[in-house]
Amino acid sequence: MRLDSSSLVCHSTSTVNHRLRIDPKSATPIWRQLEELIRQLVGSGEWQPDQPVPSVRTLATELLVNPATVAKAYQRMVDLGVLVVRRGEGTYVAPHPPVLGRAERTRTLREAAERYAAVTATLGAEPEDAIATLRQVFGSYVRTTAGAKK
Repeated sequence: MRLDSSSLVCHSTSTVNHRLRIDPKSATPIWRQLEELIRQLVGSGEWQPDQPVPSVRTLATELLVNPATVAKAYQRMVDLGVLVVRRGEGTYVAPHPPVLGRAERTRTLREAAERYAAVTATLGAEPEDAIATLRQVFGSYVRTTAGAKK
């Protein structure tokens, strides 16, 4: 199988010291990809409580997406208590971002595991190698009670 550069398109940015990646060819809607990225950044402690997040316009410009798409993802994160809007100041990580409930956490983990298993199978990798890689990456995302990265 031969891949050309057009089959590997993804938009990324280095906003707030982290590379956000959006895959416009993914079956997952872009707003949902943004939601997942925001949850990762907050959950890992890379985006700290009370830290300002990029403006809708800035993030949309850097990711080459419609500002309405970024606004939708931000609004959903506000509705879930992950982000807060401060009138006249912008959008910030909530002072105490919520931890997902057990059922939502299990559902989200299952969805992510299914995507990872599909990639593993597509690459022809052994399950043991995939699990070892997952453990290695997971070690850099250990969340403390303060939300900071260990």
